[in-house]
Amino acid sequence: MFLGGAVALAASGAEEQPSLSITMDDVNWQALADPMAANALLLRVAKKFRVQFGLFVIGRNAEGETGQAIVSSWKSAGHLIANHTYSHRPYGALTFEEFSADARKAEDILAPYLSKPMLFRFPALKEGNTAEKRDRMREFLRAGGYRNGHVTIDASDWYFDARLRARLSKTPGFDATRFRRPYLDHLWNRARFYDGLSKEILGRSVPHTLLVHYNLLNSLFLADALGMFAQKGWRVIDAGAAYQDPVFQRNPQTVPAGESLIWALAKETGKFESQLRYPGEDDVYEKPILDRLGL
Repeated sequence: MFLGGAVALAASGAEEQPSLSITMDDVNWQALADPMAANALLLRVAKKFRVQFGLFVIGRNAEGETGQAIVSSWKSAGHLIANHTYSHRPYGALTFEEFSADARKAEDILAPYLSKPMLFRFPALKEGNTAEKRDRMREFLRAGGYRNGHVTIDASDWYFDARLRARLSKTPGFDATRFRRPYLDHLWNRARFYDGLSKEILGRSVPHTLLVHYNLLNSLFLADALGMFAQKGWRVIDAGAAYQDPVFQRNPQTVPAGESLIWALAKETGKFESQLRYPGEDDVYEKPILDRLGL
């Protein structure tokens, strides 16, 4: 049954259940063989679970007829639309002036779609490689009416997707469903890790924002992933509802800044060095697993 925009997973004690929302980055429809078909599949997942996702859009991907049609379809369905820069260039490779201009350029394109309060997400979750750049960008966002669209559960679905598309290109007729179980196992592993950190640092399980990407992998398996979380006792909630939690107002004083918000809060304490890898998530951690599986 469904209650208030969330999948209800138990008859009682729902307030103690862990919860997560879906935040989806990039809208890189150009990498899809049939972008409108994939877009329909992704929208169908959200409709099936009766929740609103957060769509963090690269501005250049919302230009042109196809990009505008895709973003408009998400806006019309009530999903949260947010700024993910215009060109997706990493902040560490740019000056503050260059990076903030890129964010403004995206806003100009996305203005008809942006949800309120406005959210912004840094490419690769990298928020500044110096304290000065970190703080200047935080002030820029605050002055522009933005909040940081933090991720609490980071993942490497983008790498699974790249491997899947490479395999399909190399091996016609390859069974894409072979990626399903490893992908679900990866998401569950990362969810348990970040939720455990949340409980250790904050004494509670926060309403999580899971980072995934707008890609082929999720058009195929995101419904299975949400079904898995439901089966394991998690609630799937609206992205906008998750962002109402006060934890998303936190500004960890880490340098380099970024990664998962939970990762950064743990790093800030100085007590979790043995548990924290850097970067928090990357292809180097998943490559040996997929290699062993012949994927």
